[in-house]
Amino acid sequence: MIEDPALSNVRKTLTIRALVGFGTRPEAIKMAPMVKALQNDGLFDTKVVTTGQHTSILRQVLDVFEIEPTLELELIRSTNSLGELTSKLMEVAASAVEKISPDVVVVQGDTTTTFVLALAAFYAKVKVVHLEAGLRTSNRYSPFPEEINRRITSQLTDLHLAPTSISARNLLSEAISPEHIVTTGNTVIDALLDVVSGDYEMETEEVPEILSSGRKYILVTMHRRESWGEPMEQVSSALGDIAKKYPDYDLVLPLHPNELVQRAMRSGLRGATNVKIISPAPYVDFCRLMNGASIILTDSGGIQEEAPSIGKPVLVARDTTERPEAITAGVAKLVGVNPVDVTREISLLLEDESYYNSIARRSNPFGDGHAATRSVAAIKWIFGAGERPADFEYVAE
Repeated sequence: MIEDPALSNVRKTLTIRALVGFGTRPEAIKMAPMVKALQNDGLFDTKVVTTGQHTSILRQVLDVFEIEPTLELELIRSTNSLGELTSKLMEVAASAVEKISPDVVVVQGDTTTTFVLALAAFYAKVKVVHLEAGLRTSNRYSPFPEEINRRITSQLTDLHLAPTSISARNLLSEAISPEHIVTTGNTVIDALLDVVSGDYEMETEEVPEILSSGRKYILVTMHRRESWGEPMEQVSSALGDIAKKYPDYDLVLPLHPNELVQRAMRSGLRGATNVKIISPAPYVDFCRLMNGASIILTDSGGIQEEAPSIGKPVLVARDTTERPEAITAGVAKLVGVNPVDVTREISLLLEDESYYNSIARRSNPFGDGHAATRSVAAIKWIFGAGERPADFEYVAE
């Protein structure tokens, strides 16, 4: 247990007021199991705050998991600049912490919302718990700005909930005490397994049509800021070649509405008849899309974590990844954005059945579906209300 005299009042009252804050759809997905676990534990008075970094697509996730925010903060922006985003978020985050007066602030991942909420909590001398702590690429500009966001958050954090042993070692290498680190697995696996096995209704017409068509398909998602422009154009060029080379397969692209993403990802696909460009799918629909895909090509960190649990090979269209566990386990491959490399790797998976099967196995180094339970136990531990939970350990198949 982390001793702190300031926690004596909390221990006496046996109520911990937890502010759980997030602003984007990926954060909401990973926070949802955490919120539910906190709400189901009588020790916590849980307050959910959304910052408005995403709006309608964030609400979709909240509705799926039946989470009603305590505060929905409005973020009014005139530009896409990170400077404006950070300053606006700081205003609303500080206000939320002051209004709720929590004992602990729980943040997740590496968004601007995450580091700003952690900073606001630090300014108020409130404990910070960082879910999905310790991810690193060691390249401050890749991913941008996420790598620096998470490094800054680590300096403000009291309890680091590392998803894997590699993430925990990253924190230890930065001189963070093991007394402040618990390895939990990743809550995104909790959410995915719940949705895939549950009786959740899909919201779109497009996704059920794709799933019922009987055609095999490759699922493609690209959205990261560092991929905008030429990197996405290169991937699009490769996809155009794949569409022509394999007419029996569809390419399904749920495209981010950002104009730069739209322009770049459509650039190499003109004339292809087996390409289905759809709007970003709601969470349940997207989980079903992943579950039905033959291959997933992505620059998403979350998908690298999720897909191995449902036996899908993942090709990572980036030069670096802060999630090397999937690469090491052999369930994902880092392919970059060079059209020759992307085309070669997709072709190999489609043409070599033994190679495909060696990757498409249900073995996930990122979690076992119990990360939220461990995370709540760890928070109780630092407040002196329980034992330190055992660390999550991945055992390769």
